[in-house]
Amino acid sequence: MKPYDTAIVIGGGAFGTSVAFVLAYNFRQVVVKVRSRDVYDAMLEGENSVYLPGIPLSPQIVPALTWEEATKEGKVELIVMALPTMALFSYCRENTKELNVFLKKGIPFVSLSKGIDPETLELPDELFFRYFKSFQDQFCFLSGPSFAKEILDKQITLVTLAGRSRPVLDKTALMLSTDFFKVFKSYDVKGVLLGGALKNVIAIAVGIAEGRGLNHNTRAALITRAIREMLRFGFIYNARPETFYGLSGMGDLILTATGELSRNKQFGFELAKGRCPKEIIASQRSVVEGYKTAKSIYLLSKKYAVQCLLFQLVYKILYEELPLEKAIKILIDTPPRFEIEI
Repeated sequence: MKPYDTAIVIGGGAFGTSVAFVLAYNFRQVVVKVRSRDVYDAMLEGENSVYLPGIPLSPQIVPALTWEEATKEGKVELIVMALPTMALFSYCRENTKELNVFLKKGIPFVSLSKGIDPETLELPDELFFRYFKSFQDQFCFLSGPSFAKEILDKQITLVTLAGRSRPVLDKTALMLSTDFFKVFKSYDVKGVLLGGALKNVIAIAVGIAEGRGLNHNTRAALITRAIREMLRFGFIYNARPETFYGLSGMGDLILTATGELSRNKQFGFELAKGRCPKEIIASQRSVVEGYKTAKSIYLLSKKYAVQCLLFQLVYKILYEELPLEKAIKILIDTPPRFEIEI
């Protein structure tokens, strides 16, 4: 007997599917609300062959194309948003009425989005609270080192769930916990969101470096210096420094910058081969969050005068066609300074 009835996951990409897989251990039914007919048809056959081919899904996971289909049976006890950050604003605007129905019932809402909106420079919590300001305590934000495929392989995975309300965090963490998926709780929403967004940009930098033949020494240096730059953005948002040394900061950064399953790292690797960013993005269906986030973080660095050479160089490579060799030379030619300088 499952302890909970129905969860709805909005978005049928790789990570949304993997979280649906986790929820199926605790929910009688997990409805994945998808936008694409091919994903819907594939999941009806018990597999998300579009994003995660060859991996069977639990029979409790069912797809839906409409809200009517998603809510036709069962008591909904959890909503999970698994759309890319750049899609949140328009989705919330177009579905405010439907989402309000759940929030007014006190149902927890979990966001999986990792990014910063390039138009508004808002983090996911700010985007949601534009439309659902009265329900801020019901929102939680999940982040941490977690490749979708390895979750589906039931590899032991530790993540962070951030929110404002202790009761909501406690309840939601139980809904998400299994014997291979462990949830730690945090009140530092900004720190958790920043870690999840910024690490994607650094993963692109590491992919570029490795694609140019720079290996372990360079990767370790990039990761270490990236944490310092991430902390500087954390100060702007009053995020807790220790958050950046936890699962949603250092943990996620290490995974994304070293793991071969990282889309952002592979994107950087392709850039190093001489391909242009738009060509790479147009050739694949999965979203590379770091591409848009690089622009957002560059604009934020200008707005708040943040010293962040790594992030600025990635932006210039992606959006201003800065040659890779020149970017590497700029990085190496920076004057020596004390390492502990903030």
